[in-house]
Amino acid sequence: MSPHDAIKHGPDVLSLVAFDWGREKHTGAGSPIAGNDHPRWPRTSPRVKRQSRAGQLRGFREHFYRQVVDTQDDQSLRVLAYSLVPTPRARPDEDWGTLQAEADQLGYAIAARLHDVAVPVTTTYFPASSASQGVYTPPWDRPGWREAERQLREGLADGVIVLDRHNISSDDDEYDAVIKHLGEHCRAFLHLVISEEPVAPT
Repeated sequence: MSPHDAIKHGPDVLSLVAFDWGREKHTGAGSPIAGNDHPRWPRTSPRVKRQSRAGQLRGFREHFYRQVVDTQDDQSLRVLAYSLVPTPRARPDEDWGTLQAEADQLGYAIAARLHDVAVPVTTTYFPASSASQGVYTPPWDRPGWREAERQLREGLADGVIVLDRHNISSDDDEYDAVIKHLGEHCRAFLHLVISEEPVAPT
């Protein structure tokens, strides 16, 4: 079909021909951009992706919170205060104070306090390195977190309150799995004192 033929059939057909010839550029959201080269898709910056993911995780977490609240009969929500300390010598006392203040402000009753050590085990250091290499422990392998889940499953508390998401996991997929497990299997919610923020690229 020539451009002259397209004109006889109306402007819609002409637009299709013009697009094929690379004369027209479509720049709408999610639309391909065509030029003299091959069509390409607009790129989303990593920062925008991180913000979008953080918003999704926050919405997911708040969804399970609303589910728990809707089943309550005007009674105080019972929460487990959970803290992840950086070393075996560190104490969670400062976290306890912050979590207690947040719970008091929201009318939560703290049923128990639990904590884990972020890196409970160190391996031998690498040659030419003076630093020991830590072994990361995912939440479901931490004794304190496993105890929290047990108490939630048995109905001893309605949720967990932590300082921020990094007390659970800095990995988006791992954090997402924990929220889902709490909501679907423990019928519990997770409350953060500091809401989700995009994780900076490493």
